Amino acid sequence: MTTRRAFLKRGAGLLAAGTGPLLPAPLFAAIADMPPELPEGARESAVLDALPGKLPLIKRTYRPPNYETPLAYFGEAFTPNNAFFVRYHLASIPEVNEADWRLRIGGEAATSPFELTLSQLKKDFEPFEVAAVCQCSGNRRGLFQPHVPGVEWGPGAMGNAKWRGARLRDVLAKAGIGKDAVEIAFDGADRPVIAQTPDFVKSIPAWKAMEESALIAWEMNGAPLPHWNGYPARIVVPGWTATYWVKHIVSINALAKPLSGFWMNPAYRIPKGKFPQVDRFVSQETDVNMPITEMVVNSLLTNPLPGQRIRRGTVLEVKGIAWDGGYGIYRVEVSTDGGRSWQASELGPEHGRYAFRLFSLRFTPGKSGKLAVMARAINRAGATQTFELIHNPAGYHHNVVQRVEVEIV
Repeated sequence: MTTRRAFLKRGAGLLAAGTGPLLPAPLFAAIADMPPELPEGARESAVLDALPGKLPLIKRTYRPPNYETPLAYFGEAFTPNNAFFVRYHLASIPEVNEADWRLRIGGEAATSPFELTLSQLKKDFEPFEVAAVCQCSGNRRGLFQPHVPGVEWGPGAMGNAKWRGARLRDVLAKAGIGKDAVEIAFDGADRPVIAQTPDFVKSIPAWKAMEESALIAWEMNGAPLPHWNGYPARIVVPGWTATYWVKHIVSINALAKPLSGFWMNPAYRIPKGKFPQVDRFVSQETDVNMPITEMVVNSLLTNPLPGQRIRRGTVLEVKGIAWDGGYGIYRVEVSTDGGRSWQASELGPEHGRYAFRLFSLRFTPGKSGKLAVMARAINRAGATQTFELIHNPAGYHHNVVQRVEVEIV
């Protein structure tokens, strides 16, 4: 493992003016240039650590495992499986044997409960693929000011992948889901270590489960799901935050009344009326709060890096990714003067309305000194990123316009 303190000591002086880091990009971006807004403890304790089958990721907690993807892996539209972030609430995570795995589909609003093996899931239902961002609800929580409790994530608790599996609605249809179904509940194979910890069970509205893109996925970027990302099958709910993307899925139940339990309420709630949500989860709303659902429009600068030294008169390419809850990225504007003026960037190919969209803009700094680069994304629904943090107790939906300061020499 490489600690931030040791890395900085060993790597001092290895930056070359105008050329950026000479160190391996993942190491440099992960350790040396984590956002300065992170709590001091989160910065000082950060290490690069590799789980089995994964590249070194930024360890936030070990038990349960919560590992963040380094910035360097967001340079492309799709996040490599072995660099994809890891998020768990429960610490008992079994190694699931495909031959023994069974998925039970039933519930009080199902007339024909049944059970599936993985081979049956693949053989009996038409496969469907969707490109979609999987993002922890608390991504960028560590950037909240004042800081809030929880895993102090930087910007890397997310990833974009091509997910392949069976449509959830097709599997539910075989179970005879009735009109009285209000919600569809999911439970995974991971379990609490002590009895007092509530099992991680989540639900989504029945109408959301019937959307074409909601999947029981067994494949990620053309390969079987990694263990740490839900093998052998997981739920995929494109556009909504990852709290509903239950991993190692073992049961799906159609419910005639709203699901109760800690992970539905009080967990994963946002103040009512604070965010521009279209996809509402009405059966779980109260007078004062509501469940978090769709992701807000957002972007992340991947180049330049904070503090990077750039030669005056050389071309600087501003690059990054943008995404939202599925309306699609319409425009990304870039400022190279700290927000005084903005210009449209060039958008990369669209891989689907739920996926990352690359953007870039080239310009030539004309004078020496500090320079602040910013980017703001706008989606097809007309929503844009905010300049002021919308504070909420759990630290969700951080989509403040990013500011990266560099030095022109």
